[in-house]
Amino acid sequence: MEEEWNKTVSDSRNGTFLINRKYLDYHSDRFIDHSLIFEMDGDIIGLFPANEQGTTIYSHQGLTYGGVIMTSRCKGAVVLEIFEKLIAYYHNLGFEELIYKPIPHIYHIKPSEEDLYALFRNNAQITTCGISSTINLDEEVSFSSLRNRGVKKALSNSVEIKEESDFSPFWDILTSNLKQRHSVSPVHSISEITLLKSRFPENIRLYTATKDGEILAGVVIYEAGGCVHSQYIASSQKGRNLSALDLLFSYLIKERYKESKYFDFGISTEDGGEVLNNGLLSQKEGFGASATIYASYKIEL
Repeated sequence: MEEEWNKTVSDSRNGTFLINRKYLDYHSDRFIDHSLIFEMDGDIIGLFPANEQGTTIYSHQGLTYGGVIMTSRCKGAVVLEIFEKLIAYYHNLGFEELIYKPIPHIYHIKPSEEDLYALFRNNAQITTCGISSTINLDEEVSFSSLRNRGVKKALSNSVEIKEESDFSPFWDILTSNLKQRHSVSPVHSISEITLLKSRFPENIRLYTATKDGEILAGVVIYEAGGCVHSQYIASSQKGRNLSALDLLFSYLIKERYKESKYFDFGISTEDGGEVLNNGLLSQKEGFGASATIYASYKIEL
């Protein structure tokens, strides 16, 4: 039912391209999919992308967010019924808990927080809370003096902004940074991000700051509805010395995506929100961003 699933995502009021099966299934070998489709009067009205692990059902662990994908027929009472059916279905199969990750409001085409009410009604407990940094692009954007100085420094050093089709040179910088600073690797390998870029060329983009042909910094952008999300951010040491990211973000926020609704930098927390990287958060706040919460909830089945 891939075609029906993807059409429902396109017709929904809170789904993004990440919920499309062509994105969701790129790593299907890592997860045991246990997604659900909800129908009413013979029509699909909702989706729940999910996977199972042991006795737990997760809002798909391959996604940053998930939850119930709602069409226009998902009124408040209908979403309560969807939760009733969803909980009963998994309970009857012997699962013991559900971990649910609602889609943050910045991705909604229309307000779609009926699931938050349904979580309350089903005694859900918050388990993780990540603080992301988001700019409302409908309002005038004001950078801090530090960020403005960085922009001027990069310009005075002839740093240039480009959109790239080849992700490999940037991936080397990204991989090196993550290994040195956090001893981890990017969530996506270079082959995976290249595959996803080929499947969603209009949604996944790479912008770089360069000097004399050398990439100094880059940002991988996910265009999801009215929200522009920084999926990956990285800079070389030379790029940091020249404030390349300041210029790059200035271009993305004030020029390239100024007609979008939101620009989201992503979270500045670790360990499910228990650790705040205040330096990283302050950098994002310097561009005029303020908080959006990425949370997850647990329901005992």
